[in-house]
Amino acid sequence: MPRNPRKRSRNGIYHIMLRGINRQTIFEDDEDRFRILETIKRYKTVSKIEVYSYCLMDNHIHLLIRESEESVSKVIQRIGASYVYWYNAKYKRCGHLFQDRFKSESVETIPSFLRVLRYIHQNPVKAGLAANALECKWTSIKEYFGHASMVDVDFGLRLFTSDRSKAIQLFSDYMQLINDDDFMDDRIRVRLTDEEVRDHLSQLGFPNGSALQQMKPAERNAIILEMKGVNGVAIRQLSRITGISKSVIHRIR
Repeated sequence: MPRNPRKRSRNGIYHIMLRGINRQTIFEDDEDRFRILETIKRYKTVSKIEVYSYCLMDNHIHLLIRESEESVSKVIQRIGASYVYWYNAKYKRCGHLFQDRFKSESVETIPSFLRVLRYIHQNPVKAGLAANALECKWTSIKEYFGHASMVDVDFGLRLFTSDRSKAIQLFSDYMQLINDDDFMDDRIRVRLTDEEVRDHLSQLGFPNGSALQQMKPAERNAIILEMKGVNGVAIRQLSRITGISKSVIHRIR
């Protein structure tokens, strides 16, 4: 069966996810991560793309880019092929490393652009690898604070305000906002229904949200933390069912 064509972005901006075949690890150490960044930087010049953000996870990459003279498919093919050639030589392996068809979604509005920008920078946070977006090492977050070496930060900052210092502060605040944005990622998702979540709570001795709200914070937080660990339970859903705010639930670790 032929593949469906990619949806073309009217402004050339795409959110890209490139992941390891069968979700295998594509970065064994920091040398590998530096190598992919050098590769992206090289083809940024060759293909004349703009790079607005990136995030390197163990088995996948997120990019927010704008295509120019070459299609986004050609750009990602160049980056992937170059990295795989180097990676296979380093680890004395052969064959594919990346999944054949990378994922992409067009980003055509300012609100969508900002949410994707935040989502990419918060990816390690949502995976439990960092406490907040500003602490993430292998994302482009720090390039927005005056250390830009590869990322085109001006476009994103100007969406906040033309005053550079204010824009950086507004950007910082926005990147740390708690949210339930759900774009492409590498997690296998199972969504529980509200009734299934209520059943889980009932099994823990809480037939309704009001009983949970009346508990002492430490005891309540222990239950919430257990519920957050249940595969398929979303923070927004848990907030709706228990009546406890999303910000409180998000902070419970």
